This record gives sequence, C-alpha cells and structure tokens, in this order.
Amino acid sequence: MSIFEAFEAENRKKAQPLAARMRPRTLAEFVGQEDFLAPGKLLRRLLEADRLGSVIFFGPPGTGKTTLAKLLAVESHADFRQLSAVTNGVKELREVLAHAEDTVAAEGRRTLLFVDEIHRFNKAQQDVLLPDVEEGVVTLVGATTENPFFTVNNALLSRSRLFQFHQLTVENIKTILKNALTDTERGLGRMKIEMDDDALEYLAQTCDGDARRALSALEIGVLSTFANPIHFTVEMAAESVQRRITGHDRDGDAHYDIISALIKSVRGSDPDAAIYWLARMLEGGEEVRFLARRLIILASEDIGNADPHALPLAVACAQACEMIGLPECQLTLAQTVTYLASAPKSNSATNAIFAARKDVQEREAVAVPKHLRDAHYAGSKQLGHEGYQYAHDFPDAIAPQDYLGVDRRYYFPTERGEEREISARLAFIRARRTENLE
Repeated sequence: MSIFEAFEAENRKKAQPLAARMRPRTLAEFVGQEDFLAPGKLLRRLLEADRLGSVIFFGPPGTGKTTLAKLLAVESHADFRQLSAVTNGVKELREVLAHAEDTVAAEGRRTLLFVDEIHRFNKAQQDVLLPDVEEGVVTLVGATTENPFFTVNNALLSRSRLFQFHQLTVENIKTILKNALTDTERGLGRMKIEMDDDALEYLAQTCDGDARRALSALEIGVLSTFANPIHFTVEMAAESVQRRITGHDRDGDAHYDIISALIKSVRGSDPDAAIYWLARMLEGGEEVRFLARRLIILASEDIGNADPHALPLAVACAQACEMIGLPECQLTLAQTVTYLASAPKSNSATNAIFAARKDVQEREAVAVPKHLRDAHYAGSKQLGHEGYQYAHDFPDAIAPQDYLGVDRRYYFPTERGEEREISARLAFIRARRTENLE
C-alpha cells in the first residue's frame, strides 16, 4: 500500500461510525448467539470440521448477521462477496457466481456469498443460486429479518441450514458498550469517559437488543459533549437515544408475531401483557380497523357465552374507533382489551360450530323432520308437513318434540361465567323435554 493509499484508508476509517469500527474481527470478539456459536455448538463445529455449507441467518436487525457472515469467510478461508437483494439483481448475481466458478477452478478456493435481505429476491432470482449451491461452488449465507419459511424458496431452504438470531441481551449490549469505551484503536478508549452505571444500563435497555443502535447512541452522547473528561450520565443517555423503534412492521413477520401475542395474552387472561402488545402495535402504526376486527373475532371465539357482553363491547369498540380515530380511540381499545382479557373464557360456541360443520361435511345429511318443515303454503299437509308444536303453548316454553331427528350434541357449555347458568338451564330443558316426550 502506498503512502497515499494508507492516508485514504485512515481517513475512511475515521469517517466510519463507531458501530462500523467496532465490528468484531474474530469469532472471539463476537458477542451473542451462544446457542449455536459457542464452543461445541453446531455452527462452531461445522467451522472446525470445514463443513460449513450454505446457511440462512434469520433474525432482527443489529444482532450480528452481516458481521458473522464476514467472520465465517475469514474462518473458512473463503473469498468473501456481498450482494444486497434490495439493490442487486440477476445480472450482478450471475457475475458473482461466474467469478466464484473461476476462483474455485483456478485456485481451489470457494467463495462465500453473503446475500443481505435475501427475502427480497423473487423466486426466479433465488432459483439462480441453486445449481452453484448444490455443486458447492459458493457457500451461500443468506440474511433475512423475515420468516424464511414464508419468504425463501423451499428448494433453497432444503439445501441450507437455518440459524435463528435472537435479540442481544442487556448483558450482551453492556459488554459491547464496555468494549467500545476501552478500545483505544477502534473505539473511544483514547478519550476520558466516566460512564455512570445507570447510563450504561439505560443504553442497554432502550436499544431493543440492537448493538448498532446502542453504539450509535453512545457515540452521539460522547461527540456532542465538549467537557474533558466526559461524565456520561443517564440524562445524556436519554438525550442521545432517538425515539425507540418498536420492531413492528405492518407488512412484516413481526406484525403476525405481535398480534398473535396480543390475542394469546387476552385468551390467557393477562390484561397487563395484552395492553403491552396493544401498545407495541399502536406505536408501530398498526391499522386500528385491523385491531378492532381481531377483537370482535376474539370476543366470540374465546369468550362467547361465558360473558355475552364481550361481543357487543367489541363491536361498540370498532364503531367508536371509526367515529373518533387516533389518538383518542386508544382509550377505547385499552378498555376493550383489558375487559376481554379479564372476562371468563369459553370456546364452547366455537367448538360447537366446528363440530357441526364437520358433521355436515363428512356424515350423511340429516333430513329436516316433517313437523319442522315449512307449512305456510297450500298442500303442505298433503306432504306431511304437520305436527309442529308451538313452544309457547307449553310450560316453560318447552315443547315435547325433537328438533334434529338424530341424537347429536355439539354445544357443551363450560362452568365459567354465565355459561354456568346456561349449562344448568340446558340440563333443565333437556330433562323437561324428556319428561314431556314420555
């Protein structure tokens, strides 16, 4: 490297943000993902045996997917090439694959191809990778923040190992921040910085497991302070952290995960968890109509007759949200979610319709008993459409007649909430009807 090239490289290094400068250079420096990267775990064993093969990295931003891909190239002595599915197309992809073929033929060295946001490639683009992945010409490392079972071709998935990245823990983030504070070559170690424990805790807690965000907040706080030495307080940390991104994408995988968490929290009768997931969705810009519709469905599916007030409340919530909109309708949503979560639960009505429809689909159709058939036309008696007994003519409005023609039960009310009374009432009705029939 000439003196000018060295000068340019040094300038580029200085221009890099702290998060880029602090990227781990070895596996020993990599923090997090111990469940598959710690000594003795699968990915580490594959590397040590030189049997890496193609892999898919799936997980949230800032958890080390790109960094680990580069480290894998170093550890496996492979030629590293990187593409972004957002900005690169088939042309660039074919060029990289052609170069990989030349490299393995001329030097016997494989190419590790890192495709960021691989879910953005369509089926045809993903299919281009298959032959070279199968032949081992390239070691594919695909990174995605979306569920690969929804977004990556089955053919490509079947030829790759899947490793799921998890949000970094608070302790992981603290370790990364401490490394940045003490590193004199790439970090902030040359500066006199006194970091308060609560400030460090605040940065680690508010970055949502994203190392990039934590390091960026640290750098903003340090560079915006002209004191020497720098006393980094929790107030500085709060000022340095931008508005939190909730990790909710209305069109992405998190959308389905968070609404699933909301519904399951309500079903599980945990109003605190339910209100948290509601807040996550509102902060992420979720459509209010979508939330209201799901609450209406839930009111019938999971509460039903255990609390018959649940459904009209959910419907009223949807109507109120349409009338007043955000931000005020968050109050209505909060009232409804906490009520539904606290209500007694029953899926008896849900089970009843599923069981009845299954019978309709799979068993011989039950003929309508003649006494229940329409008798409001001339000639109905000639067809035998008679014998119906008007329920209100009998005590307790219970007529001694069969309404189905076969012995089948579908609705089994629980002993929770108002269904307890329904259960007792149905038992009384069945007993009275049997007495009258006899």
